[in-house]
Amino acid sequence: MIVPITGNVTYTITLDPTVWIFDDRKILLEDAFNADVQEKDEKDDLAKASDRFSQEVFQQNLKPPINKINKGIPRKEREKILENSYVMPIATFLGYAEVKKDANSVTLETANGDETISLTTLEKSYLLFSLDGKPLKEEGPVQLLYSDGSNQENPIKGIQKITVN
Repeated sequence: MIVPITGNVTYTITLDPTVWIFDDRKILLEDAFNADVQEKDEKDDLAKASDRFSQEVFQQNLKPPINKINKGIPRKEREKILENSYVMPIATFLGYAEVKKDANSVTLETANGDETISLTTLEKSYLLFSLDGKPLKEEGPVQLLYSDGSNQENPIKGIQKITVN
């Protein structure tokens, strides 16, 4: 259930989609292709990053440290998580891997063979990791959806490895 990002990157990283359900960056599948929601999420991400930075600076002076970031999940949120489908933008993870400047394509190794797409397309894409509140076990661990939703009915399924070329 893990997906490595390897190849023409500074750091090889491993994605674990099973923990993304608790990640604040996840997006509801039905909201992923709505431009208004995407713009709002970008603003929210910046605000959250700013808050985390402020908390870290503030916590350095406290003993013992207080961790407000890892607070519990309210009951309504838990119920929502167990009913909905979610995607995760892949761009953040490509940033962590530090894709090298001369990279221009990506090979997605799937259970049904390899598929090659452009790096630009991948950077704007989403990884579907939860369908109706359940992880993708049989056609997963992740499926790739283009940002324009053009392959929403036929995503790239069963991605097991992402190799940057």
